[in-house]
Amino acid sequence: MASTPRAQAMTGAEAVRRSIEGGRTDWRSVAFQGFLVLLLVLTLAVLAWLLVVVFVNGVPVLAERGVDFLFSPLASRPAEAGVGQAIVGSLYLMLFVALISFPLGIGAAVYLEEYAHDSRFTRLINTIVRNLAGVPSIVYGLLGLAIFVVALADFTGGRSLLSGGLTMAILVLPIVIITSAEALRAVPGAIREAAFGVGATRWEVVRSHVLPYAAPGIFTGTILSMARAFGETAPLILVGAVVGGFNVEYDNILGTLQGRYTALPTTVYDWARKPPSFSGNVYAAIVVLIVVLLLVNALAIYLSNRFERRW
Repeated sequence: MASTPRAQAMTGAEAVRRSIEGGRTDWRSVAFQGFLVLLLVLTLAVLAWLLVVVFVNGVPVLAERGVDFLFSPLASRPAEAGVGQAIVGSLYLMLFVALISFPLGIGAAVYLEEYAHDSRFTRLINTIVRNLAGVPSIVYGLLGLAIFVVALADFTGGRSLLSGGLTMAILVLPIVIITSAEALRAVPGAIREAAFGVGATRWEVVRSHVLPYAAPGIFTGTILSMARAFGETAPLILVGAVVGGFNVEYDNILGTLQGRYTALPTTVYDWARKPPSFSGNVYAAIVVLIVVLLLVNALAIYLSNRFERRW
């Protein structure tokens, strides 16, 4: 079988390296490489152990109760408690994230990368956004508590679904801006120059050339940021997520938005504090959370590959 050009290049690079080293073995490099492999193995071992513990204890509950566990509301008895309300609440929160943070984040990234001049003010904004992406989530929970729960209580209803959704949208907004900006920055400059060369306006260049080329990276970053928001717990507890059971039904959409809510991570947190009889439910809820996150990641990979093949 004929070797590929990449394999031939790697063989040539290896030959050059051996020639430079004079045929001697760099034991320090080998030891460092072995240390890195050991760290990788240990990390994967810990992850595998956690997954095995969770699935071994959670799958029997799911197998026993089936879809009843996925659609049952919260309850005080473990045999009747389910994650139906928690899943609905999490989906509502993700809808807020998609409708608020994605348009704002992508729009801000397009402006900063394609329209704004390279000035001190622009560099300051970029620095602030990157710092905000590293702020602990509990700080955003305090921000949501001060603004949406207290200052805007007449609009949000205080500790409500609307406050939680707005807080989650603000939490992931810096991440969306950064990932979108990196995807736009990765677009080759030759594409812009070619479009400008045939008389396209800046908007036409951004709409028809830059955004389609950067779409895989943008989709991946935004969906993964949604996955992060899906697993957050502390900010939701601060801005009104119910930790415990509730069976409230609202008459209209406004009542739902301004009413109490719960989410899947807060349900896991609440059940973990209950007596040992809830331990099986805790593991089963974690399995559901992991499966949802895996589906979100799979969606990100699918959309990224689809747009890469298309463009």
